[in-house]
Amino acid sequence: MSFDIFVCRFENGELAPLDMSAAHEVLDPYAVARDRETDFLLVSTAEGEEAGVYFNSPTGITFNRFGGDGIMDLLAVLLHQLDAVLVVPGGPTMIQRDEDRELLPASLKDEWPVVVARSGAEIEQAIRAS
Repeated sequence: MSFDIFVCRFENGELAPLDMSAAHEVLDPYAVARDRETDFLLVSTAEGEEAGVYFNSPTGITFNRFGGDGIMDLLAVLLHQLDAVLVVPGGPTMIQRDEDRELLPASLKDEWPVVVARSGAEIEQAIRAS
């Protein structure tokens, strides 16, 4: 897929910092290229699926040109590790637990669907349904 999706954390309706060290622990083993100047990683799974990952410190990570089961599974691990949500512009916001809805800003809760998606398959299904 060639659009951007965003990994974010929210507390009390406000963006909160992500643990970028933990994000790198999850993603660095899959890095096949990196640009330290722009804080970019190209990650690839064993199946050859790729995604561009931009670290927008301290509150966001952008995935671009992503797809495939392996990348979606990697994304699910990242969301779990960071206790984060996935924001799909014009589509759903994906949370890991129902109670996470209360952490989101009103604009995300009121204007766009919020769905629970814990696995790569659930994330993929929610994106395709939007």
